[in-house]
This record gives sequence, structure tokens and C-alpha cells, in this order.
Amino acid sequence: MTDVLDAEHRTGQIRIHDAAGFEGMRVAGKLAAECLDLLTPHVVPGAVTEKLDDMAREFILDHGAIPACLFYRGYGKTTCISPNHIVCHGIPGERVLREGDIVNIDVTVIVDGWHGDTSRMYGVGEIAPRAKRLIDVTYESIQRGLDQVKPGNRTGDIGYAIQQYVESMRCSVVRDFCGHGLGKVFHDAPNILHFGQKGTGEVLQPGMFFTIEPMVNLGKHSVKLLSDGWTAVTRDKSLSAQCEHSIGVTETGYEIFTGSPAGLFKPPVQGA
Repeated sequence: MTDVLDAEHRTGQIRIHDAAGFEGMRVAGKLAAECLDLLTPHVVPGAVTEKLDDMAREFILDHGAIPACLFYRGYGKTTCISPNHIVCHGIPGERVLREGDIVNIDVTVIVDGWHGDTSRMYGVGEIAPRAKRLIDVTYESIQRGLDQVKPGNRTGDIGYAIQQYVESMRCSVVRDFCGHGLGKVFHDAPNILHFGQKGTGEVLQPGMFFTIEPMVNLGKHSVKLLSDGWTAVTRDKSLSAQCEHSIGVTETGYEIFTGSPAGLFKPPVQGA
């Protein structure tokens, strides 16, 4: 159903939302964040990705919400679970998480028509120093992007800040995927690139809603799509990390809708 709604309502025009929209996004964003909070103690060595997905789906349905990804464009799961060199859109299944893995879990919920979309990283047991560093760089990069969100700035300012920081840390930013507008539509205008030139792109205005979701590789930025049509992996098999918030532009800056109520947006990881 969400695929049909998306197709009917996507116009290519940037939408400006009012106070009621902000309130709707707060509710949806909080539930999405609470879903990922719920999973935190279960992302451990021996966890089966499909079981984590089942937990997320049950949590969302128990709260009267809709899992946005389930059946979206034929996708059959509630979450995307992307370990190690999987950049994004990893499909939950029989894979067992192992000590030392890093994994991104991405979830989107629909509450009263509003979409809350967020993802975060998890360390499985004790992880290698290079993996911890990659996660640290990724989380700092989203903050660098958020720091550029205020009326009058442009979308290119966000991408420029992210790219400059990531590359200064000898990592790379994935070019093939981007953030996106959202609200009562899952994927809407504007596109939010995580690379580019400052002073370019759409002008940020109060009432705009979108995601920032940088994907950062330890190696080169190139990715390839697997035969399942969803899973994207690094071409050089280097580790990849991602984090994502849904935000709204305010009169003075931004509001994060998907902040973790438990303070777990960046879950603690054990470094070797």
C-alpha cells in the first residue's frame, strides 16, 4: 500500500509543513527510535537477523503503527539490516551475527500517515579499532551535516560539510544513495546528497522535512548492487557504516524527530 500512496502523492515539489506536521513527525520519529532502542540489547553474537526483524515488526504493530518498508516496492521485511561491507538495504534472513561484526539497522514507521525514518550502527561484541573509528567518523559526519541546517543555507552545504570531514579522515562518502524529503510521503523532494559543493542546491526553509543519512566506507566509495535487487555492498569489500535522522528545519536551525529516548542513537561499542 505504501508504494501506491508514494506514487500518488509524490509531486517533485518541496513541501513546507506547519506545526501540525511537526507534531506528527515527532510522534512517528519517536516510535522509530524506540524500535531501534528495543533492539539494542539483542544485537549480540549469535543473533539471527530475521529474528531482529520479527521483533521490530511486532513492536511497530503492537503500537498501532505501520512498518513502512514491509511490501514497499516488493520489499518483504520490516527493517534493513546491513552488516560489515553491506552499505545499505541488507535483507534480514538466516544470517547469524558474529563477534566483531558492525551492523546498521534501518527502520521506518508510519503513524497517522507520518513517516519516521532512522538508522544507527551497532557493534556486535568487541569490534576492531578500525571498525570503531569508522563508526565514530560516520557519527561525526552526520553532526557536521546537521550543523549546516538552518534557513538560508542550501542542501549543498550539508553535503559539502559531510564530504570534507569524511575525506579528511581518510574515508569515503557513498555517492549512490542520498537523504530525502519525507512526511506523509516516504521518499519526497528534496534529495540530500552527502557530498558536493557549498552554496549549491535547494535553499533551506522552515517547515522542510528530510533525512540526513551519510554512508561512509573505510575504502573507496564505489558500491555494487547484488542480484536480489536490494542489497548494496562496497566494491572493494571494505567496511561501511551509516546513521540517519529525520529532521525538520525550524526558524533558527533544525529539530531532530528521531532522537533516541534512551540515549542510544550511538550505541556504546566495545573496542578491541
